[in-house]
Amino acid sequence: MTDQAAKRDRAFTLRYVFSLGNGAAKEFTIRLDRKSMSALTAPKELYPEWTELTFHQCPTCPLNPREHQRCPIAANLVDVVEFFRDSLSHEQTDVLVETEARGYTKRTTLQEGVSSIIGIYMVTSGCPVMDKLRPMVRTHLPFATVEETMYRVLSMYLLAQYFLAKRNHEPDWELKKLVNIYQDVESVNKHFRERLSAINVNDATVNALVNLNCFADFTAFAIEENRLDEMELLFHAYLEK
Repeated sequence: MTDQAAKRDRAFTLRYVFSLGNGAAKEFTIRLDRKSMSALTAPKELYPEWTELTFHQCPTCPLNPREHQRCPIAANLVDVVEFFRDSLSHEQTDVLVETEARGYTKRTTLQEGVSSIIGIYMVTSGCPVMDKLRPMVRTHLPFATVEETMYRVLSMYLLAQYFLAKRNHEPDWELKKLVNIYQDVESVNKHFRERLSAINVNDATVNALVNLNCFADFTAFAIEENRLDEMELLFHAYLEK
């Protein structure tokens, strides 16, 4: 087998290392299926009660408890939630993120660092609502700004419309359905936050979800209120006659 073939066969891996102020360090290695970008996590012998699908289940969740015992996001986040359950948002940490292409480091708050890793699991675990954001994981950008995230979301969504048009489906060039997608994403973020609040974890993980929701709010607002004018200026080379 060639090196390229071996690379295609093995998992797509993201590595997060948190160096905490008390001298402790914690590494999380996220393994994803290279083709589907779905999370590859070994099943646990025991799961905490808060991972059950019916525990603060999202009102719009399309999963049936008879077929899915656990919330797929919760099941994959057990180790992250348990490690940071006593941590506070404002605590400082050095975060190293290694992807296949490059590495990133940042001195930041636990809220931002945990938000980055939670965001990956939320879109790769098999939640039907969050699945629509999964294509962005292939080009994961840790600690992205609101503007960077919005650009990547819009690029992803418009590429999806191109693929729909190729298959003779009606594309949504007006981005109307993207607003609906982000309204559903906001609902998942909100109710997953309630799931964690119910087990009395400290605010690092809870506020990490608040952070994610701010990105969703901003993107939906920019589209609904037609606030993309500044971004449009970047494309003058395409728009000039």
